[in-house]
Amino acid sequence: MTYSIVARDPKTGELGVAVQSHYFSVGSVVTWARSGVGAIATQSIAEISYGPLGLDLMAGGRSAAEALESLLRSDPKAETRQVGMVDSNGVIAAHTGSRCIASAGHVIGEQFSCQANLMSNDSIWGEMEKAFRGNSELELPERLAATLDAAENAGGDARGKQSAAILVVSAKLYPNSWSGRIMDLRVEDNPEPLPELKRLIRVRRAYDWADKGDDLLALGKIEEALQAFEKAKQLAPENEEIRFWVGITLIGSNANQAEGREILKEIFAKNPNWAKVTKSLIEKGYLPKNTAVSQLF
Repeated sequence: MTYSIVARDPKTGELGVAVQSHYFSVGSVVTWARSGVGAIATQSIAEISYGPLGLDLMAGGRSAAEALESLLRSDPKAETRQVGMVDSNGVIAAHTGSRCIASAGHVIGEQFSCQANLMSNDSIWGEMEKAFRGNSELELPERLAATLDAAENAGGDARGKQSAAILVVSAKLYPNSWSGRIMDLRVEDNPEPLPELKRLIRVRRAYDWADKGDDLLALGKIEEALQAFEKAKQLAPENEEIRFWVGITLIGSNANQAEGREILKEIFAKNPNWAKVTKSLIEKGYLPKNTAVSQLF
């Protein structure tokens, strides 16, 4: 019993699913996606197999509509299920069984579907639709999160709130089921799951920028790398580990050793254990024994 959205971003081809519920670890049940294939939300009296089997059917060439029809046809308890599916072509399919607990319903839009059951009122899925349409300028993870916010603001789950999850994959088709995951985040048990989910999305973005900075440094694009690192720090200024690795990268690559040294000294002052980590990096050959490094201790 929950509310969720499945969607394909027409600009990037990314596929995603997001969910919130008064249920422990809702993401372990509801959210399914495979890069270049599709995304699925399986809920109400959830049959988890709709997730992996639906993705297998879509990977084999079935559309979302064909996959959902096939699964419902073989399910003797189909009227207890609520499911939303989107495939890599943007085809949408959704089902709300007649035995789903009210308020229950879904709405299908262009390349997205919002579905909800056991809600406080029957406006929830309509408000989700408005929010998804109205936030088209956002990237897909943030847009999905904004849609969940709209559901909660409209009344949300009749029982309250407990957990949330988001899973977003790329448009590229990979030969395995685990590659191409852009964002895979869960809040398992929290009195405010949606604010926590949005915080995790922000931190994930920060780590993405830090990784991009590393890649740019490896290509010798120093200024662009520094800009990427700065974005990482701005997104998660409270994150000690991101700042540590930015400092390590700067001091170890000769990109901006003075700045890297100042970052690390500040971190060492707050938490001396990071100095131990740095010494271990030097001992194992991951960080050169140069003047800039020796000045840290």
